Amino acid sequence: MRVAIGAVMGEATGVGGSGRASCSMRRMTSPVMPGAEPLSFSGGPSGVLVLHGFTGNPQSMRPVAEALASAGHTVELPLLPGHGTAIEDMIPTRFADWSGAAEDAYSELAGRCSSVGVVSLSMGGTLACWLAERHPEIRALVLVNPLLDPPADSFREMLAGLLASGTEVAPSVGSDIAKPDAHELTYDGTPLRAALSLFGGVDEVAAGLGKISCPILLLSSRQDHVVPSSSGDLLVERVGERVERVWLERSYHVATLDFDAGEVIARTVAFMGRVLADAGEPRPGSGA
Repeated sequence: MRVAIGAVMGEATGVGGSGRASCSMRRMTSPVMPGAEPLSFSGGPSGVLVLHGFTGNPQSMRPVAEALASAGHTVELPLLPGHGTAIEDMIPTRFADWSGAAEDAYSELAGRCSSVGVVSLSMGGTLACWLAERHPEIRALVLVNPLLDPPADSFREMLAGLLASGTEVAPSVGSDIAKPDAHELTYDGTPLRAALSLFGGVDEVAAGLGKISCPILLLSSRQDHVVPSSSGDLLVERVGERVERVWLERSYHVATLDFDAGEVIARTVAFMGRVLADAGEPRPGSGA
């Protein structure tokens, strides 16, 4: 992976993602930030799970979730463990917490809906692919600048060195947006141990990308200062013709709030509407 992940952001310790979340046992030290609340919309029989990114919260995905709800879908946009409150809540969380929360949200939504797709941003894309590798019945993925290409060992070693020197929190990688009047509600730092755990999850997800059998809409920013385009390249290489890739020419990493937000929303709603409308037809390899 060509390092972009902020100028000096950290991610990886080696925790994989197959463990169940311990998020229900974690206590929040602060209330949820205004605007970071989870969203839930009851709609038709088709469901869409929407997943936000690392150090972010539902605010970055709210416009997409609301548009999907307006299109008639049942929508769940959870607040992932350790996010949307205070950075102290995120420091002890790990990939197993976030993937476990995504699994729980998916299972609950799938129990209410006849078909389910997943829409995601950044680390949310890691989690979306993690789910699709385990649930071939998922009908579709929309991935906005997903983190899928494992970072180089040298980058991980550098971050481990920062930890060894006593640095627990690095500068923030949030709000990478080209539009001057737009802002992502995010933490003002990056917890290195939590971030390092994410890299272990990325390793696992990258190795299993070939298992994904559903159609994917991949939205890639030409200029992304957090996740390099090599993550999208890896997805195209390993999943192949099931990926429809669209390049966003005017937006940075948080494209859901940037100049191309309208295009992101329109394409997402159209893609999910088309694919989920065909859910009555079994997909090869889905077991349906």
